[in-house]
Amino acid sequence: MRIIRVRHKGQAFYASIVSPESVRPLNRDNGQSEEIPLAELELLSLVRPSKIVCVGLNYLDHARELGLAVPEEPVLFLKPPSAVIGAGDAIILPASSGQVDYEAELALVMGRTARFISEDDAARHIFGYTCANDVTARDLQKKDGQWTRAKGFDTFCPVGPWVETDPGDLGSLTLRTVVNGEVRQEGSTAEMIFPPHLLVSYISNIMTLLPGDVILTGTPAGIGPLAAGDEVSVEIDRVGFLLNPVISQALGDPTNVQ
Repeated sequence: MRIIRVRHKGQAFYASIVSPESVRPLNRDNGQSEEIPLAELELLSLVRPSKIVCVGLNYLDHARELGLAVPEEPVLFLKPPSAVIGAGDAIILPASSGQVDYEAELALVMGRTARFISEDDAARHIFGYTCANDVTARDLQKKDGQWTRAKGFDTFCPVGPWVETDPGDLGSLTLRTVVNGEVRQEGSTAEMIFPPHLLVSYISNIMTLLPGDVILTGTPAGIGPLAAGDEVSVEIDRVGFLLNPVISQALGDPTNVQ
Protein backbone atom coordinates (compact mmCIF):
# COMPACT_ATOMS: atom_id res chain seq x y z
CA MET A 1 0.00 0.00 0.00
CA ARG A 2 1.21 3.49 -0.89
CA ILE A 3 0.18 6.26 1.48
CA ILE A 4 0.35 10.04 1.05
CA ARG A 5 -0.55 13.01 3.22
CA VAL A 6 -3.04 15.47 1.74
CA ARG A 7 -5.38 18.36 2.50
CA HIS A 8 -9.01 18.34 1.33
CA LYS A 9 -11.56 21.02 2.17
CA GLY A 10 -9.28 22.44 4.88
CA GLN A 11 -8.56 19.10 6.58
CA ALA A 12 -5.23 17.26 6.50
CA PHE A 13 -5.10 13.47 6.58
CA TYR A 14 -3.32 10.39 5.29
CA ALA A 15 -4.78 8.53 2.35
CA SER A 16 -3.98 5.39 0.39
CA ILE A 17 -3.41 5.63 -3.35
CA VAL A 18 -6.02 3.40 -5.00
CA SER A 19 -5.44 4.47 -8.62
CA PRO A 20 -3.39 7.04 -10.54
CA GLU A 21 -6.35 9.41 -10.23
CA SER A 22 -7.76 8.89 -6.73
CA VAL A 23 -7.11 8.13 -3.06
CA ARG A 24 -9.08 6.79 -0.12
CA PRO A 25 -8.76 8.52 3.29
CA LEU A 26 -7.30 6.41 6.10
CA ASN A 27 -8.63 8.65 8.87
CA ARG A 28 -12.40 8.40 9.03
CA ASP A 29 -12.52 11.37 11.44
CA ASN A 30 -12.39 13.67 8.44
CA GLY A 31 -15.87 12.55 7.44
CA GLN A 32 -14.71 11.03 4.15
CA SER A 33 -14.82 7.34 3.31
CA GLU A 34 -15.28 7.47 -0.45
CA GLU A 35 -12.49 7.81 -2.97
CA ILE A 36 -11.38 11.39 -3.66
CA PRO A 37 -9.89 12.53 -6.99
CA LEU A 38 -6.26 13.56 -6.72
CA ALA A 39 -7.09 16.70 -8.65
CA GLU A 40 -9.16 17.92 -5.67
CA LEU A 41 -6.33 17.46 -3.16
CA GLU A 42 -3.36 19.51 -2.00
CA LEU A 43 -0.33 17.28 -1.49
CA LEU A 44 1.40 17.92 1.85
CA SER A 45 4.82 17.07 3.23
CA LEU A 46 4.70 13.36 3.91
CA VAL A 47 5.82 13.42 7.55
CA ARG A 48 5.74 15.72 10.56
CA PRO A 49 8.29 13.98 12.81
CA SER A 50 9.26 14.92 16.35
CA LYS A 51 12.80 14.01 15.27
CA ILE A 52 14.77 12.66 12.33
CA VAL A 53 17.39 10.14 13.44
CA CYS A 54 20.10 9.58 10.86
CA VAL A 55 22.74 6.89 10.57
CA GLY A 56 26.15 7.82 9.24
CA LEU A 57 28.68 5.52 7.55
CA ASN A 58 26.26 2.60 7.26
CA TYR A 59 27.64 1.40 3.91
CA LEU A 60 31.15 0.01 3.75
CA ASP A 61 31.97 1.64 0.41
CA HIS A 62 30.74 5.04 1.61
CA ALA A 63 32.97 4.92 4.69
CA ARG A 64 35.89 4.07 2.42
CA GLU A 65 35.20 6.90 -0.03
CA LEU A 66 35.32 9.36 2.90
CA GLY A 67 38.49 7.74 4.25
CA LEU A 68 36.83 6.89 7.57
CA ALA A 69 36.98 3.77 9.69
CA VAL A 70 34.09 1.32 9.54
CA PRO A 71 32.07 1.86 12.74
CA GLU A 72 31.65 -0.89 15.32
CA GLU A 73 28.25 0.54 16.32
CA PRO A 74 25.76 2.71 14.41
CA VAL A 75 26.85 6.35 14.19
CA LEU A 76 23.83 8.53 14.93
CA PHE A 77 23.04 12.18 14.36
CA LEU A 78 19.85 14.26 14.16
CA LYS A 79 18.27 16.50 11.58
CA PRO A 80 15.71 19.07 12.74
CA PRO A 81 12.07 18.60 11.67
CA SER A 82 12.31 22.01 9.99
CA ALA A 83 14.63 20.45 7.37
CA VAL A 84 11.79 18.32 5.93
CA ILE A 85 10.39 19.12 2.50
CA GLY A 86 8.25 17.05 0.17
CA ALA A 87 8.43 15.85 -3.41
CA GLY A 88 8.64 18.77 -5.82
CA ASP A 89 9.79 21.26 -3.17
CA ALA A 90 13.05 23.07 -3.79
CA ILE A 91 16.33 22.25 -2.09
CA ILE A 92 17.87 25.65 -1.26
CA LEU A 93 21.66 25.92 -1.43
CA PRO A 94 22.81 28.21 1.40
CA ALA A 95 25.22 30.95 0.42
CA SER A 96 27.41 30.00 3.41
CA SER A 97 28.36 26.70 1.75
CA GLY A 98 30.43 26.08 -1.35
CA GLN A 99 29.62 22.37 -1.68
CA VAL A 100 26.22 20.81 -1.03
CA ASP A 101 25.98 17.07 -1.71
CA TYR A 102 23.13 14.65 -2.34
CA GLU A 103 22.86 11.39 -0.36
CA ALA A 104 20.20 8.86 -1.36
CA GLU A 105 18.76 6.99 1.61
CA LEU A 106 16.05 4.52 2.54
CA ALA A 107 13.92 6.12 5.25
CA LEU A 108 11.81 4.33 7.86
CA VAL A 109 8.65 6.00 9.16
CA MET A 110 7.61 4.89 12.64
CA GLY A 111 4.02 3.85 13.25
CA ARG A 112 4.09 2.91 16.93
CA THR A 113 5.97 4.15 19.99
CA ALA A 114 9.17 2.15 20.34
CA ARG A 115 11.23 1.97 23.51
CA PHE A 116 13.64 -0.84 24.41
CA ILE A 117 12.37 -3.09 21.62
CA SER A 118 14.20 -6.05 20.13
CA GLU A 119 15.33 -6.38 16.54
CA ASP A 120 12.72 -9.13 16.04
CA ASP A 121 9.98 -6.78 17.23
CA ALA A 122 11.01 -3.81 15.07
CA ALA A 123 8.87 -4.57 12.02
CA ARG A 124 5.57 -4.15 13.78
CA HIS A 125 6.59 -0.68 15.00
CA ILE A 126 7.36 0.59 11.48
CA PHE A 127 4.57 2.29 9.53
CA GLY A 128 6.42 2.04 6.23
CA TYR A 129 9.32 3.03 4.02
CA THR A 130 10.08 5.98 1.78
CA CYS A 131 12.83 7.82 -0.10
CA ALA A 132 14.96 10.49 1.51
CA ASN A 133 17.83 12.74 0.52
CA ASP A 134 20.26 13.51 3.34
CA VAL A 135 21.41 16.80 1.80
CA THR A 136 24.74 17.83 3.30
CA ALA A 137 26.92 20.93 3.18
CA ARG A 138 30.12 18.92 2.84
CA ASP A 139 32.53 21.81 3.31
CA LEU A 140 30.83 22.89 6.53
CA GLN A 141 30.79 19.31 7.78
CA LYS A 142 34.57 19.17 7.39
CA LYS A 143 35.05 22.67 8.82
CA ASP A 144 32.89 22.18 11.92
CA GLY A 145 34.09 18.71 12.86
CA GLN A 146 30.50 17.79 13.71
CA TRP A 147 27.41 17.59 11.57
CA THR A 148 24.61 19.73 12.99
CA ARG A 149 25.02 22.79 10.78
CA ALA A 150 26.01 20.84 7.68
CA LYS A 151 22.96 18.57 7.88
CA GLY A 152 20.44 20.91 9.46
CA PHE A 153 19.63 23.69 6.98
CA ASP A 154 16.01 24.19 6.01
CA THR A 155 15.14 22.01 2.97
CA PHE A 156 18.00 19.58 3.69
CA CYS A 157 15.71 16.58 4.26
CA PRO A 158 13.49 15.85 1.24
CA VAL A 159 11.21 12.89 2.05
CA GLY A 160 8.56 11.18 -0.07
CA PRO A 161 6.63 11.04 -2.23
CA TRP A 162 4.66 8.36 -0.37
CA VAL A 163 5.06 5.70 2.31
CA GLU A 164 5.29 2.17 0.95
CA THR A 165 4.04 -0.20 3.64
CA ASP A 166 5.47 -3.42 2.14
CA PRO A 167 8.46 -3.12 -0.20
CA GLY A 168 9.43 -6.76 0.26
CA ASP A 169 12.94 -7.86 1.21
CA LEU A 170 14.64 -4.87 2.82
CA GLY A 171 18.03 -6.41 2.09
CA SER A 172 17.67 -6.26 -1.69
CA LEU A 173 16.58 -2.69 -2.51
CA THR A 174 18.53 -0.72 -5.11
CA LEU A 175 19.07 2.98 -4.37
CA ARG A 176 20.18 5.54 -6.92
CA THR A 177 20.56 9.28 -7.26
CA VAL A 178 19.84 10.79 -10.67
CA VAL A 179 20.87 14.39 -11.38
CA ASN A 180 19.53 15.99 -14.58
CA GLY A 181 18.79 12.55 -15.99
CA GLU A 182 22.25 11.11 -15.22
CA VAL A 183 22.75 8.34 -12.65
CA ARG A 184 25.30 9.66 -10.15
CA GLN A 185 24.96 7.20 -7.26
CA GLU A 186 23.82 3.60 -7.09
CA GLY A 187 23.99 0.95 -4.39
CA SER A 188 22.03 -1.74 -2.62
CA THR A 189 20.71 -2.14 0.90
CA ALA A 190 22.50 -5.50 0.82
CA GLU A 191 25.65 -3.46 1.49
CA MET A 192 24.37 -2.01 4.78
CA ILE A 193 26.60 -2.60 7.78
CA PHE A 194 23.63 -2.38 10.18
CA PRO A 195 20.26 -3.48 8.70
CA PRO A 196 17.04 -1.48 9.23
CA HIS A 197 15.44 -3.54 11.99
CA LEU A 198 18.67 -3.60 13.99
CA LEU A 199 18.80 0.19 13.70
CA VAL A 200 15.25 0.59 15.05
CA SER A 201 16.10 -1.60 18.04
CA TYR A 202 19.42 0.15 18.66
CA ILE A 203 17.91 3.64 18.52
CA SER A 204 14.94 2.64 20.70
CA ASN A 205 17.38 1.67 23.43
CA ILE A 206 18.73 5.24 23.40
CA MET A 207 15.64 7.38 22.81
CA THR A 208 11.92 6.80 22.51
CA LEU A 209 10.79 6.66 18.90
CA LEU A 210 7.34 8.19 18.39
CA PRO A 211 4.78 7.64 15.62
CA GLY A 212 5.80 9.77 12.65
CA ASP A 213 9.49 9.85 13.55
CA VAL A 214 11.83 9.18 10.64
CA ILE A 215 15.03 7.12 10.54
CA LEU A 216 17.47 7.70 7.66
CA THR A 217 19.47 4.50 7.24
CA GLY A 218 22.62 5.75 5.51
CA THR A 219 23.86 6.25 1.97
CA PRO A 220 26.02 4.15 -0.36
CA ALA A 221 29.12 5.38 -2.17
CA GLY A 222 28.85 7.91 -4.97
CA ILE A 223 27.89 11.10 -3.15
CA GLY A 224 28.46 14.31 -5.06
CA PRO A 225 27.64 18.00 -5.40
CA LEU A 226 24.46 19.78 -6.43
CA ALA A 227 24.20 23.09 -8.29
CA ALA A 228 21.45 25.64 -8.73
CA GLY A 229 19.23 24.62 -11.63
CA ASP A 230 19.70 20.89 -11.06
CA GLU A 231 16.87 18.40 -10.71
CA VAL A 232 17.80 15.59 -8.34
CA SER A 233 15.88 12.40 -7.75
CA VAL A 234 16.27 9.63 -5.21
CA GLU A 235 14.94 6.37 -6.60
CA ILE A 236 14.51 3.17 -4.58
CA ASP A 237 13.18 0.08 -6.30
CA ARG A 238 9.80 -1.05 -4.90
CA VAL A 239 9.69 2.05 -2.68
CA GLY A 240 9.39 5.25 -4.72
CA PHE A 241 10.81 8.15 -6.70
CA LEU A 242 11.56 11.48 -4.99
CA LEU A 243 12.25 14.46 -7.28
CA ASN A 244 13.35 17.94 -6.15
CA PRO A 245 14.64 21.03 -7.97
CA VAL A 246 17.69 22.86 -6.62
CA ILE A 247 17.94 26.63 -6.20
CA SER A 248 20.41 29.01 -4.55
CA GLN A 249 19.92 31.55 -1.78
CA ALA A 250 21.67 34.84 -1.12
CA LEU A 251 23.48 35.14 2.22
CA GLY A 252 21.46 37.04 4.82
CA ASP A 253 18.38 37.39 2.62
CA PRO A 254 15.93 34.51 3.11
CA THR A 255 13.59 35.95 0.48
CA ASN A 256 16.19 36.18 -2.26
CA VAL A 257 16.29 32.80 -4.01
CA GLN A 258 17.46 32.21 -7.55
